[in-house]
Amino acid sequence: MYRLLCLSRGLICTKCKCSAQKSEPFVSLLTPRVKFRDQLMKRFISTPRRPVIPSSSNRHTALWLFGIGTGFVLALGLKYRDSASEHCECNAQKTVSQYTCAIETSRDLLRRIKDEVGAPGMVIGVSVDGCHVWCEGVGYADLENRVPCGPETVMRIASISKPLTAAAVARLWEEGKIDLDAPVQKYVPEFPHKQFEGENVTITPRMLLSHLSGIRHYEKDGQKVREDKEKAKRLLKPLEKKEEKGSTESKEKPKAEDSGSKSKKKKKEFEQEEYYLKDNFENVIQALDLFKDDPLIFKPGSTFLYSTHAFTLLSAVVERAAGQRFLDHMMKMFRELGMLNTVPDENDPIIYNRSRFYHFNKKRRVVNCPYVDNSYKWAGGGFLSTVSDLLVFGNALLYSYQMAEAKNTDGLLPGFFRPHTAKAIWAPVDKTEASWDKDGLYAQGWLVVEKQQKYGQCRSRRHYVSHTGGAVGASSVLLVLPREQLTNQKLPPPQGVVVTIITNMQSVGLNTTALKIAQTFDKARDGESASA
Repeated sequence: MYRLLCLSRGLICTKCKCSAQKSEPFVSLLTPRVKFRDQLMKRFISTPRRPVIPSSSNRHTALWLFGIGTGFVLALGLKYRDSASEHCECNAQKTVSQYTCAIETSRDLLRRIKDEVGAPGMVIGVSVDGCHVWCEGVGYADLENRVPCGPETVMRIASISKPLTAAAVARLWEEGKIDLDAPVQKYVPEFPHKQFEGENVTITPRMLLSHLSGIRHYEKDGQKVREDKEKAKRLLKPLEKKEEKGSTESKEKPKAEDSGSKSKKKKKEFEQEEYYLKDNFENVIQALDLFKDDPLIFKPGSTFLYSTHAFTLLSAVVERAAGQRFLDHMMKMFRELGMLNTVPDENDPIIYNRSRFYHFNKKRRVVNCPYVDNSYKWAGGGFLSTVSDLLVFGNALLYSYQMAEAKNTDGLLPGFFRPHTAKAIWAPVDKTEASWDKDGLYAQGWLVVEKQQKYGQCRSRRHYVSHTGGAVGASSVLLVLPREQLTNQKLPPPQGVVVTIITNMQSVGLNTTALKIAQTFDKARDGESASA
């Protein structure tokens, strides 16, 4: 019985210290009783005894009490043994070990991408069905001091800040504090009423979330933006046949066109001056001064135009609706989610494990990025985080999303969002697009790719959601691949794969890599469940 209560190593898992450690309290409780028992036995042996014939009633009473005590001790020991085995660390080790091949394959792919783009360091995190199965860093968080990347490395997450802001908007909408279809001036009267081609137009929070507001991005020249949009839509250039009027005109025209093309040469993404702002903005209302008086590029609601500035305006709406500073409201949400390593990208605070940030110079050498102040775009690209925190966020949304499909929710906690809210966040919006996957449409702060298969035995497209990010010295992706169908309703949500990758090098596309890795782990999970 003592052996049962103590959960000796003969009765418990020998690979895990968990049960042995948990049995120590029982050992400490029983030890004084054992010593007392030994003393009584010694005294019993050494003391002369005379035969005593107990009465039958006393003998029955003693047996009855002994039986009750034995049953109680057995029940307690068995109950503790079961609970210890449920929480045994070997279960977690078994979960991770089933993905060994997937981890090796994905690690090789991650290193290949890192070497291909010349990134100093990368960190990846993968979770399957809500369990973190792989978090690892490769390369360096700090090249100069040879500080390696690790799961705890903190990097800029760039535009993954947009899904975080969208989550704050969704919570306020659930509380009835934001009307997504009201003019933004209802919350931010500092933002002027707008016109487009002489017509009064309305911008709403819903348009801001889906990049349909017409507010500019970093390129200020509206004509250039519209021309680039037209070129992207044009599949074939129209053939123009013009008669030559003279040899002089035909020679002078190309020269004029060449000079014009040079003057209107499209800037690369990180050649835009606003990426490198060093001015500090005290609040999000002040940050509106950067763009609030600029003309709209498109009529609101008509054309998709990805805009970080639109999310700055959205942060002002959140601030007024919540009744507290935007950053304070976001930090409160992060605490609720358990994202304790997600903070604003401020330069003054000491942030443990913060990476340095790099880019290539004109000679293709890796150099440190210049100092920038991201206070003008907290909502659209101004947060730092770790892969573990981003996995927590992805699983929180997946849990809420799948609660709508769960048949039996008895014993399950509610999601961070109501099921219909999570569905709305990941619902594709018409007239939208996304640069990192042409198969998808933008939703409310996320790209959504819907399930589709056009032809038999041909490409089958999986449903997934993601968001990428690019900032000075950083690139990122957060991707959620829900399970195709909840075949086992006994398993609670979340059911699916979440992958996030962050790196301290700018201009690195990571969505395709994240999708490949997610599919690798998805196959490994399905293969294990099939064999079971």
